[in-house]
Amino acid sequence: MDRKQFIKRGLLGSALLGASSLAANWLRKEKPTSSDEASVGFNHLPSKNNLIMKNIVIHKADTRGYADHGWLKSRHTFSFANYYDPDRMQFGALRVLNDDSVEAGRGFGTHPHNNMEIISIPLEGDLEHKDSMGNVSVIKNGDVQVMSAGTGITHSEYNKNKDKKVKFLQIWVFPNEKNVTPRYDQISLDVKDRKNKLQQILSPNANDDGVWIHQDAWFHLGRFDEERTTQYELKRDQNGVYAFVLQGSFTINGQELNSRDGMGIWDVDNLDIRSTHDNSELLIMEVPMNV
Repeated sequence: MDRKQFIKRGLLGSALLGASSLAANWLRKEKPTSSDEASVGFNHLPSKNNLIMKNIVIHKADTRGYADHGWLKSRHTFSFANYYDPDRMQFGALRVLNDDSVEAGRGFGTHPHNNMEIISIPLEGDLEHKDSMGNVSVIKNGDVQVMSAGTGITHSEYNKNKDKKVKFLQIWVFPNEKNVTPRYDQISLDVKDRKNKLQQILSPNANDDGVWIHQDAWFHLGRFDEERTTQYELKRDQNGVYAFVLQGSFTINGQELNSRDGMGIWDVDNLDIRSTHDNSELLIMEVPMNV
């Protein structure tokens, strides 16, 4: 796909915010809008904050949206709540990538979701979860949590600790099937299994490694020593990959990325990955580009 086609698809898909509006409405205590209204597609346009090449878009860490609610500080890779940038709506089925930090003892009150696959990856501290399905749990670094919101759920998320922050990624992926029965799952992974290699943490298959979601998507985490190399082979034609650097730095297919930088790439079969700093950590998210 050339750049002209890429831009055209972004124009076709950039009319509605949908899921982002739901979050904004919740913060304003208004009735939420259904996430069914969300448009799906590439939804990127050239801007001064994005570096777009033939089949690559790069989002530098300091160009992300920022929200400071006192108890919550959040960086938004894509438009979310009160942060709206028509150039940064989503990457294929990847709709939200929020980098959240919650103060001790604080959190998100009960709020609704529907027709969205919601993945939480704790980075530091302990995050307590309660939902309308009766689940009560705490997740920490090394865990992965998933909710298939489907026909509708409500949930809350709180920092379990009274003396330190909790930091986590919250990721939303559009499902390939709407109005499914809501579902919750979490797993604990051995972080040693991602030492100098990519550890699968999510897939479309219930019997595969990691959690599963209603989408042809695969997520991997890896932590690498300096100058280590690996290759990621895409699992499905017509998928793209969004790479997000958690810490350190990498070169991916010739592009240099530092901590909290993101890069989306499509029309490729594989990624050549090289760490350029010791203890560098990377999240790879393979998602459909046409949904």
